[in-house]
Amino acid sequence: MQRYHKLVRDRIPEIIRSNGEEPITRILTDEEYKIELERKLNEEYHEVMDASGRDRVEELADMLEIIRYLAQLENSTLEEVIAIAKEKGDKRGTFEKKIFLEKVLKK
Repeated sequence: MQRYHKLVRDRIPEIIRSNGEEPITRILTDEEYKIELERKLNEEYHEVMDASGRDRVEELADMLEIIRYLAQLENSTLEEVIAIAKEKGDKRGTFEKKIFLEKVLKK
């Protein structure tokens, strides 16, 4: 028996059953769901940091999926999050120019 104690994608129990194993699952409360989504976002962040190439792109996609459901908990959508990011980019700039602020001197 292997213990996981983590949020998984909806089809994972089905996939486990197709491998001849029996998953033990439960449905989270809304409060537990939020906590587990936040944990999953942190897990995916670390996976992004350890990956490269196509694997990194797939881990970034996982992060976007989690962000989608965190936004839903705030009565929003991934599209709205992306629109807000664009607005912020229009107002404050993006990260495209790779500017690294060393310090600010007082005049």
